[in-house]
This record gives sequence, structure tokens and C-alpha cells, in this order.
Amino acid sequence: MKRFLILLVAQCLLLPILAQKPAIRPGALWLDRDGNPINAHGGGVLYHRGTYYWYGEHKSAHSSSAFVGITCYRSKDLIHWTNCGVVLPVDTQKASDIEKGCIMERPKVIYCPATRKFVLWFHLELKDRGYAAARAAVAVADKPTGPFSYLRSGRVNPYCYPADWTAADRQRCDTLSQTRYQQWWTAPWREAIRQGLFLKRDMAGGQMARDMTLFVDDDGRAYHIFSSEDNLTLHLAELSTDFTYHTGRYWRIAPGGQNEAPVLFKHNGRYWLITSGCTGWAPNEARMFSADNLTGPWTQWPTPCRGKEARTTFGGQGTYALPVAGRPDAFIFLADIWCPKHPSDARYVWLPITFEGGHPVIEWRDEWSPASFWK
Repeated sequence: MKRFLILLVAQCLLLPILAQKPAIRPGALWLDRDGNPINAHGGGVLYHRGTYYWYGEHKSAHSSSAFVGITCYRSKDLIHWTNCGVVLPVDTQKASDIEKGCIMERPKVIYCPATRKFVLWFHLELKDRGYAAARAAVAVADKPTGPFSYLRSGRVNPYCYPADWTAADRQRCDTLSQTRYQQWWTAPWREAIRQGLFLKRDMAGGQMARDMTLFVDDDGRAYHIFSSEDNLTLHLAELSTDFTYHTGRYWRIAPGGQNEAPVLFKHNGRYWLITSGCTGWAPNEARMFSADNLTGPWTQWPTPCRGKEARTTFGGQGTYALPVAGRPDAFIFLADIWCPKHPSDARYVWLPITFEGGHPVIEWRDEWSPASFWK
């Protein structure tokens, strides 16, 4: 009898959970199939042969530094996720680029048909150097679940001018001098930034690469988009045919505009870019840009967010725009609600992107299901 009562009570406690319909609940604790919180922050999702693979930063309870590495989860329905483990672990050897305690952020994976390799890029900061290194790092694997083999890291496109600059643009940049603009945030300093003051500063060592994403266009060319020039200007850099190098061709987006956390996608032949301002871990209002050509020019629009806490991007910061397989008009906006005092408890905000007059709209929903939303 006692055993029966225990089972009855347990059943009653589980009923509310079992009764819940499968759904994505933005901001709520998201558990994997083993009942553990999903630990894949700042992530991106790859769709390959009928399965979605979610890659992200493994964060600890008290630090945003990397003590484990980059994790991967897989799913068929975007709701239930199976933990595939650590696909790129930190290195135990001292002086390694990815030494335990470094910073590994915003991992993204794309598939290269030419080499049949899965290519992982991420923002890397060397151990005990804060955010001074500002490197892009790359690794490759034969399977989406890894293991990924680390290749290298570094600054991007040394000794290269933007691909769309004229001879006059280059000459103007070459005349800029750091000694003339030592006071930041003044009107002359801002104009010098737009003309390439920091770009010239980093010409020899390569351009800074922090918050980032990847994008493969319809023609198969791949691009690396990242916050550069001390987070003041976004760079869109072309990747080589094997997706593991930069070609030296790149374009600046919103020079001096202070944008980070780039989220890029294409809809009906038009490119859309959603970014955030630079306010550290604190959330701010998302920004949106569009272009008819990936290399610009880009036009800024009001924030696409609507509803609960729209002015702070629902308390989060964008990380990726996921195209839903088989549905050309379906995209999901991925964001993280950062929790710097307890990094592993950062929550995920996944919301559908709809379109009004051809413009993206991201509206808050307490819960929703991809299968029924686009049915």
C-alpha cells in the first residue's frame, strides 16, 4: 500500500510536466533528453541530412572562460535535443591557443561540399589576456558531431584594404595618424574611424575579430562576419573555397556604428543583418540593416523586435538566424539572455521571424512550436 501511494504521488507530480505540449519556451530552462540543462551558449545551428546540430559555448557556473570547450546537440524537431558531447575540447597544454581558461565564443559550423568537411569558426581570446587578442579560430571535422581538429587562430586580412575602396579611400586612410586623434568620441575622431583610423592601426597584424557568425550564399561562397576595429565596425570577409582561410577580400559595414553580435540571413533575394549595440553583458535594443547586395550598401531600419521587453531584445542578444529546412520563408532568431554572475544559467530565446511588407518582425511568444507555426 505504501509503495502504491508513493507511485500515485509521483504520478501526480509528473502529470503537469507530461501534459505540456512539445514547445519552445523562450527564456525558460531548456533541458536535453537526459534531463540536463542545455549548455551551448552563443551558438549556431547546422542542418545536415535531416538533422539539426546546435553548437555552442560550454559555460561553467562562475566563469565565462572556456574550461570544457565547444559542445554539440542534435535534434529532428528543434525542440528535443540529444547531447553529442564536446566536439572541440580545450587543450591541457600550456601556451596552446585554446589552453584551458581561454575564451571561446560564438562557434558556428558550415559544411564545405568541395572538401566534404565540417568547418568550425569561433571568436578566440588567449588565456589571461582579456579581450586583447581578438582572434578568429578555425577547426575541421569529418562528421557534424566531430571530433574537430583545431587548425589555427589569428587576426584577419593583414595588409588588405576593403575590396570596395577606391585609390582615394586608401590614400585618405594612409594619411591618418593616431597622435592626432587621442581623444575618443569626438566628432573628428568618429570621422577618422569611418575613414579607417583603426583599420590602418591594425593593418600589419591583421584586423580584430570578435563577435561573429558565418553565412553561405546561394552561389556557395562562404563569408565570415565579425565585429572589428574595437567593436566599432563590422567586417564581412570572404572565405576560401575550402572555408578555412580568408581570401583578403572584405567589406566594412556601418563604419563607426558600434555594432556587435551579427545575425545574417537572406529572404526573397534580400540580405538582412540584425545586430546589437555595445553595452557589455547588459542587453540593448536590436538594430536591423538590409542590402540588395551582400557587399552593400546597407540601409538601417528600426528594431524588428516587438512585444515583451522588445527594447532590450527580450533581455537577450542575438547569436544566429536559423533557416528552417524545407520552408524558404521560415527563420528562427536565436539569442542568449546572458547571466554574467552565473554564466551556465544563461537562458535561450528562440523566436520565429515573420515578415510584414517584406521586413522581418520578431515578436515575443511565451511558447511556440516550429511544426505548428509553419504548418
